[in-house]
Amino acid sequence: MAPISKECDFLVIGIGSGGLAAARRASGQWGAKTIAIESNRLGGTCVNVGCVPKKITWNAAAIAETLHEAKPYGFNIKEVAPFDYKTFKHKRDEYVKKLNDIYARNLAKDKVEYIHGRASLLSKNEVEVRLDDGGKETIRAKKILLATGGHPNIPKIEGAELGITSDGFFDLETMPKRVALVGAGYIAVEMAGMFHHLGSETHLFIRHENFLRPFDPMIQEKIITEYERQGIIIHRNSSQSKVERGDKEGWLKFHYADKSTPEGAGAVMDIDCLLWAIGRSPEVSDLGLANAGVKQDERGHIIADDYQNTNIDHIYSLGDVCGKIELTPVAIAAGRQLANRLFGGPDYANAKLDYDNIPSVVFAHPEVGSIGLSEPAAIEKYGKENIKTYKTDFTAMYYAMMPAGEKGPTSYKIVCLGQEERVVGLHILGQGSAEMLQGFGVAVKMGARKRDFDACVAIHPTSAEELVTMK
Repeated sequence: MAPISKECDFLVIGIGSGGLAAARRASGQWGAKTIAIESNRLGGTCVNVGCVPKKITWNAAAIAETLHEAKPYGFNIKEVAPFDYKTFKHKRDEYVKKLNDIYARNLAKDKVEYIHGRASLLSKNEVEVRLDDGGKETIRAKKILLATGGHPNIPKIEGAELGITSDGFFDLETMPKRVALVGAGYIAVEMAGMFHHLGSETHLFIRHENFLRPFDPMIQEKIITEYERQGIIIHRNSSQSKVERGDKEGWLKFHYADKSTPEGAGAVMDIDCLLWAIGRSPEVSDLGLANAGVKQDERGHIIADDYQNTNIDHIYSLGDVCGKIELTPVAIAAGRQLANRLFGGPDYANAKLDYDNIPSVVFAHPEVGSIGLSEPAAIEKYGKENIKTYKTDFTAMYYAMMPAGEKGPTSYKIVCLGQEERVVGLHILGQGSAEMLQGFGVAVKMGARKRDFDACVAIHPTSAEELVTMK
């Protein structure tokens, strides 16, 4: 075994959002000697191939949507050149690179030692790091945090490697003419909306009748209907059998079956982009978990409790690699609470993240927001006789000037429990839902009741006022 080259109080493997938050809090606030190891770019999935570049692209798609909707308001906008995606893409890359640099400076400011390399556990308190120059270091740590995140899955069918994943989406230099997306989760739904509004003929292949299946049925039904109204082509009950290179350079032949194909038969589509969005797996293949005895679940996720403890003393884990709630703010909050508990003294001895009532949004077109239980989940948990829902569907004033066939939906649902009607679920779809949910999320987290919503004076004219005037 190589000699120990460094020792520290806290070793963080994986400097995505959660690892970064934990490392900075431990060192910058509590003075723990901290070393951070990352084999890719600082910031993890969110900054590099997730939330940040996704939202910038969503903004571009929303602007394209607004330009289309400007005419009913009296604007006559002539497009003198097509959308310059290549310029947009490179400006987006520059912004991400700036964030990488900021994160590096923040680590230095908080006196976190940063090593770029690939880490693997040797034992429960020793880690080997394979450095970029081919060398190796062995680090002994009193406490170790595993926050290595995840990676997109690719199916095991012939030619699957000819497609890209959500990571590859951000490498595209041009918008495809015809794209096939496979998946039914929020990544597939978000990217389908972006492709469509930026000019690609968009086909979305899903295994069942609806997508976003963990969400409330109202969300599922409304968003899939709206996507079809907009012109996104949904292939329900689909399967894929083969991908091969097409007759034209850069094009593919995509073999599939769906609800419309005869039983036992298939179809072939010519596409110039195939994107797999069929889920993610934990980034653990060479992490050396067995060397330390760290347990994993059947999908490979590291098993950690609500305090981020693994089964091994002084080894902790959080974020996507645990597979609990795979959202950037969840990893950040969990990382800070863990650092507080480990190094903050008696006042923080029981610090942990509360995983209940975490708000989440889908940057679809329109946006979707959700916190708490869906209606079916609430009924399953508390019984149908104890659940009351309030729901409204309406046309937002933004669409007042538009023809009937071009008006987008707005739908809200409040799920209430018991005689006091405590709000245990809130589900919203429509313009501005992402920003709106953050404030209402505070109310739900505090245990608001329906009468608390009712007691708030409405802001008029807004869509949000419907949430405090619902009968």
